[in-house]
Amino acid sequence: MSARDLKDEADECELVNHLSLPRVALVGIASLLAMIGFDFFLHAGLLATLYLQPAPFLLPPAEAFRRIPLGYLSFSILTVLLLWLMVRLKVTGWRRGAEFGLKLGALVWGALALGLWSISTAEAALLAGWFAGQTVELAIGGAVAGAGLGGQRLRTIFLRVIAFVLLLVVITIGMQSAGLAPAARL
Repeated sequence: MSARDLKDEADECELVNHLSLPRVALVGIASLLAMIGFDFFLHAGLLATLYLQPAPFLLPPAEAFRRIPLGYLSFSILTVLLLWLMVRLKVTGWRRGAEFGLKLGALVWGALALGLWSISTAEAALLAGWFAGQTVELAIGGAVAGAGLGGQRLRTIFLRVIAFVLLLVVITIGMQSAGLAPAARL
């Protein structure tokens, strides 16, 4: 690590000491939006075929769709945990934030997947998909949070998050239109 990198890291850590609650809340909202955008792509695109197979572990599609807000509430709780830990540990910058989110995601979702596998009828493929996808999701949330905690302009962060979410929505719709992922039928 060069002297300049060390100075930049020290400057970013100093920013964490002077963060306002409104800024942290806005960083959290941006992080949550990025995570929700990826979640849509993950479940409506990449993992969609896993939800078509009837299984006693999964709710019927219409009921699962109605409960989506509860899932997003759970992401809100994880976002609070992510931000709280990052502020306390002075994790700043998008790269360090992504790394931290990836590690936290692997631990949280790894534990959840193993726990569900030990007590439920969930298929291993579904649990593996959740583990991998949700781990990446927390890495994305960590990258956004790290950028915000490191002092990047909130306007820039929100514009990038909006572009990211729109891109993922377009890709997901494209996957469904091309038959690469089934469209949800409620």
